[in-house]
Amino acid sequence: MLDFLGTLIIVLGLVFIAFGIIGIYKFKNFYPRILVASKIDTVGYITLMTGVMIKNGWSFFSLKVLIIVILMVIVNPLVTHSIARSAYYSGYKVRKE
Repeated sequence: MLDFLGTLIIVLGLVFIAFGIIGIYKFKNFYPRILVASKIDTVGYITLMTGVMIKNGWSFFSLKVLIIVILMVIVNPLVTHSIARSAYYSGYKVRKE
């Protein structure tokens, strides 16, 4: 049962990533694209790694994956904010269409 649940959550994570990739191609400007890319990283990665932890069971490997997920949740928004802020302060303009 846990193996099936883990596989289902991994597939759900892949669906999140697929919708995010479609979103990247849908938006034309830099700032919406970086927002969608950040959401793909955060939501897709968390969902995939949760599925991997459920499939593997509770072990030392799952603890290491959990620590990496927690670090990703903390670091990813900060990095995305830094990239967007540096683009804004460097004078990157959004195209008007």
